Amino acid sequence: MAGYALALSPSKPFTRSLRQPLQKIDSRFGAIFHASFLKSAHHSSHHDTSLSFPSSSLPNNSSNAYKLASRRFHEFKVRSVAEGVSEGASADGKLQNLQLGCMFAIWYLLNIYFNIFNKQVLKVYPFPATVTAFQFGCGTVLIFLMWALKLNPTPKLSWSQLGPIFLLAFGHTAGNLLTNISIGTVAVSFTHTIKAMEPFFTVLLAALFLGESPSLWVAASLVPVVGGVALASFTEASFNWIGFNSAMASNLTNQTRNVFSKKIMVKMEGTLDNINLFSLITVISFLLLAPAAILQEGVKFSPSYLQHAASQGLNVKELFTRALLSGFCFHAYQQVSYMILQMVSPVTHAVGNSLKRVVVIVSSIIFFRTPVSPMNALGTGLALAGVFLYSRAKRIKPKKE
Repeated sequence: MAGYALALSPSKPFTRSLRQPLQKIDSRFGAIFHASFLKSAHHSSHHDTSLSFPSSSLPNNSSNAYKLASRRFHEFKVRSVAEGVSEGASADGKLQNLQLGCMFAIWYLLNIYFNIFNKQVLKVYPFPATVTAFQFGCGTVLIFLMWALKLNPTPKLSWSQLGPIFLLAFGHTAGNLLTNISIGTVAVSFTHTIKAMEPFFTVLLAALFLGESPSLWVAASLVPVVGGVALASFTEASFNWIGFNSAMASNLTNQTRNVFSKKIMVKMEGTLDNINLFSLITVISFLLLAPAAILQEGVKFSPSYLQHAASQGLNVKELFTRALLSGFCFHAYQQVSYMILQMVSPVTHAVGNSLKRVVVIVSSIIFFRTPVSPMNALGTGLALAGVFLYSRAKRIKPKKE
């Protein structure tokens, strides 16, 4: 509409440029020219977006000059609009890339702080079920605040949808609990090295339950993953079987959840966004784990247990502060992860997740001063390189026969 109105109302420089040719028109054609101009302008306002003069009422040179100027003016306007749209799209693309980069940085930073605070708490307060339930509780409070402040629309569910979400929440609960058991017993860097085995379990379970055969490139990328984890495990100074088996079980649980969620979410497509799905899973996880933690570990907030934590280097205030911060970071980094997933493809998200694991491992080694032998470093690096190759191999589409 703006371009249409602009063509009907030429700018002043344009009309000024026409004065000299028009003044050369013979005076005897003045009346005819004036009447023809008004008639043509009135006619074009209903039928055309450009002004024109009848060729019979103007000398050939003036008519041709006007048509040429009109055509060039129109081309200039079209080119200007196109360039403006292109510049606007470029600016929007740069702004979106900047926003995405900031979100990835926040995702990584929250992960680093979560693993540091979580390890500090579990080291002096060795009750992983209680700690995990507390983290889910922190997330539940933040979720209800989000819904109350209308930062995200409250989800509307039917009873038929609760069953699939409950299954996803059960896998989510078990996976996070097992991860915390591992972090509490071995080094953070070793737990995340073992969790680099996730692609292996994804491919295995997809082949068993979904009938999806991996491509040659995907299968080849799993070789350094498995070999690297095995090498890192044999040379890990903090190795124990509880930590190793818990991290492996976490891989199996999380990837089972992911594989079956593909089938479940097809039925729920369009009814829930990623943020609300994660929110419902978190709330259900808290309701599942809180009573189970009390039954398994009892109420561990008595003075004797808190005094034990204080004797390990953290007083009650410091313990509660770090537990609260770990709960906030735990929920926030997962929510940011789901937000990023809405903005990028799953493969891009997987690449970002593999780089995140590198950042967490390196930062935890530096912060906790974890001793790392050359062979252990080689195994960790090999496993992480395999994860990156796996994410790249998933981009390669199989050729159609």
